[in-house]
Amino acid sequence: MRMYDIIKKKRDNQPLTKEEINFFITGFTNGSIPDYQAAALCMAIYFNGMNIEETTALTLAVRDSGDKLHFSNINGLRVDKHSTGGVGDKTSLIVAPLVASCGVKIAKMSGRGLGHTGGTIDKLEAIPGFKTDLSTEEFERIVNETGIAIVGQSAELAPADKKLYALRDVTATVDSMPLIASSIMGKKLAADDDCIVLDVKTGSGSFMKTIEQSKELARIMVDIGKSAGKRTLALITDMDIPLGNAIGNALEVKEAIEVLNGKGPKDLTEVCLCLATNMLYLAEKGSIEECERMAKDAIASKKALNTFVQMVKAQGGNSEYILRPELFKNADYIYEVKATEEGYIYSVNTEGYGIASLLLGAGRNVKEDKIDFSAGIILRAKTGDFVNKGDVIATLYSEKNAFEASAKKLLESTKICATPPEKRDLVLARVE
Repeated sequence: MRMYDIIKKKRDNQPLTKEEINFFITGFTNGSIPDYQAAALCMAIYFNGMNIEETTALTLAVRDSGDKLHFSNINGLRVDKHSTGGVGDKTSLIVAPLVASCGVKIAKMSGRGLGHTGGTIDKLEAIPGFKTDLSTEEFERIVNETGIAIVGQSAELAPADKKLYALRDVTATVDSMPLIASSIMGKKLAADDDCIVLDVKTGSGSFMKTIEQSKELARIMVDIGKSAGKRTLALITDMDIPLGNAIGNALEVKEAIEVLNGKGPKDLTEVCLCLATNMLYLAEKGSIEECERMAKDAIASKKALNTFVQMVKAQGGNSEYILRPELFKNADYIYEVKATEEGYIYSVNTEGYGIASLLLGAGRNVKEDKIDFSAGIILRAKTGDFVNKGDVIATLYSEKNAFEASAKKLLESTKICATPPEKRDLVLARVE
């Protein structure tokens, strides 16, 4: 079997066999298949797709490419939540401690930024001292003691995905349905959680641009999860508008803390409560209505915030930053982006906002790039708001005094009209 033939077969839009997919994943993982051939196959998959049998085979090959976790020493039911990626999407920082504070174990492995979207691990590493690399023994101990731990994907867990993840990020093959599904579910099945809630983003800031695409991706992943014996459901949530007002690592951590204090943006709070409610529901904590009340009470009583503080402390982070977010380092340079005309912000290209943040240093152009944790954007006006010419619509933050490209991208991505846009729900569908 040759990798050349597999690339040619998929280039010509023919389905790959389970054996061919396993050959690719095994060879790419052990290094016998080079990056350039893996990139070629990813591009062929991007253009020609995969059927459900191929996608399932790819998912299971990713799952089986390394160790599988069996957290026999963790007491209690484990539930996880995964987002398909968005702009300003800091929900894991809120939802995970919220659910853990309600008595459900969160043993979570998260990823880094991918393309124009941020990554939970990058955001957590903005907290001074926070360790995202723990031994299995440390991980299990912290989950048992605090109810929650969030770490980066270990080299031994689904290593094929870790390599593909980095490669897709720099080869313009991120937004491919089978590659997204196999990446997410390969890791989730290897981590062996009991329940999985999937947050499938839709709109201009997501990899799936339409509700129909998002529902199709959700159905594929839910079917894969259920066939593996996991309680699985998916929510389709809106990403035509950045979630919350903050885009960028430390800025998003500070906004997550605001939500846990009961003072966060309404849209971000609403989506987090919906995700937490469904996680508690899958974990059999009660009816949807009972679980929603439980989640709201966890924020109002500060139980969720206290759980976040305990997790940060247990993972080596300075928990004073959670109690006093003003301690986070401010960027050296600040720039205000002003409206060029009067009217309602009718729509935004959320992906463009993500790219604007990346240009400030909040993300990676190549996988070796270092992130500026203080870089990012605070939105001062969002879709539906009326602005006058000259009003500040966003504040940019960066360690480098170079704002021209970012400001231009943000303005290009903002459409202002004389009439207001129609309102749209934040949670658009539920797929079981």
